[in-house]
Amino acid sequence: MLAGVEEVVRYTYRLRPGATAEAALFGEWGRCRWLWNEAVHQYRTGRKPNFGRLSKLLTEARARSSWLRDGSQVVQQQTLRSYALALQHSFRVRGWGRPRPKRRKDVLPSLEYTTRGFSIRDRRLRLPGGVTIPVVWSRELPSAPTSVRVYQDTLGHWYASFVVRRNTTPAPDAEEAIGVDWGVTTTATTTDPAYDLPHLGHRKRCAAELAKLQRRMARRRRPRGVKPSNGYLRAKRQAAKVAKRAARQNTHNARVWAKKVVDDHATIAVEDFKPTFLARSRMARKAADAAIGAAKRELVDRGLRAGRRVVLVPPAFTTMTCSQCGTRAKHRLGLDIRVFRCDTCGYTACRDRNAARTILATAERDRAGADDVRHAITSFRDGALVRSEPEIPRLPAVGKR
Repeated sequence: MLAGVEEVVRYTYRLRPGATAEAALFGEWGRCRWLWNEAVHQYRTGRKPNFGRLSKLLTEARARSSWLRDGSQVVQQQTLRSYALALQHSFRVRGWGRPRPKRRKDVLPSLEYTTRGFSIRDRRLRLPGGVTIPVVWSRELPSAPTSVRVYQDTLGHWYASFVVRRNTTPAPDAEEAIGVDWGVTTTATTTDPAYDLPHLGHRKRCAAELAKLQRRMARRRRPRGVKPSNGYLRAKRQAAKVAKRAARQNTHNARVWAKKVVDDHATIAVEDFKPTFLARSRMARKAADAAIGAAKRELVDRGLRAGRRVVLVPPAFTTMTCSQCGTRAKHRLGLDIRVFRCDTCGYTACRDRNAARTILATAERDRAGADDVRHAITSFRDGALVRSEPEIPRLPAVGKR
């Protein structure tokens, strides 16, 4: 990794707003949510709600409504910009639906501020309208932030996520290569058993406690239209706390594992596995507990930041192909068959280990057109870290198992 190269990252800190500041944040979120829903209405009525048109409509609406003028124009413009980007992304990426209205009960507050809309004075976050919020500075910012996202989580805690630039830390020298195959029994099986990520089952250990709290919520639930009781809200908060604790444990384990893999390997071949279809199967609960998507995202992002060669390999036929001779089996292996045996060369290995070695062999052949390998290329442009992915025709989706 080249020293002195800058990268754009987020630094997140806990906020402790008072009652007045929290009421101001909720009021600002109400205005932004109304603008988002109005932009959705503009699209449904046949108009073209690009950012330029939405900005003109915002100016007209602020001139008519004193309620909108009481809020920050910066955060309102950022809301409309986010909607325009989400709409463009839905057209580019197949399978993404159009932006939907945001209901107050379904969406948590999230506000975006640029440099014109916030400042840091006396180690406090200052927002428009005289809102001052103490920040829990767990670490120092490496540079002046260019933007900040203020949001609330399911527990009611507020956070500030600052976008900053920092110098990259040179990665250790490495020459080894590794292949990664995703699974449910073992979250990540690699070509080297020392780098496997076992299924730790954090959500499973919390399942009994979570079920107890959910039953308590069901007993204390009131009819629709009636204000929920304090006991119901207390049980709901406790259930959210248990669920978030398990999610944080999965995130921490994925970060530690990804750092170990990236530090010791120059080439990382990752199975381009999409775990979404598992949510509609009998393995939905265990797949969610494995957190395959979070581990994969952490490994790819950390590898790109470190300047490693990261290759995404489609999962089609990786389990059916022999990693020694390259022969593909004529029939699919059932999930109950955990040992791969090649009828041509007699090679025998764990099916997941064989798949990991097949993924690595596919990446090392470097034949993107024939094997449909999508390379995630890391380059440096104007002193900044840039990621680009070439357009390569994809094969039809085929199930891995």
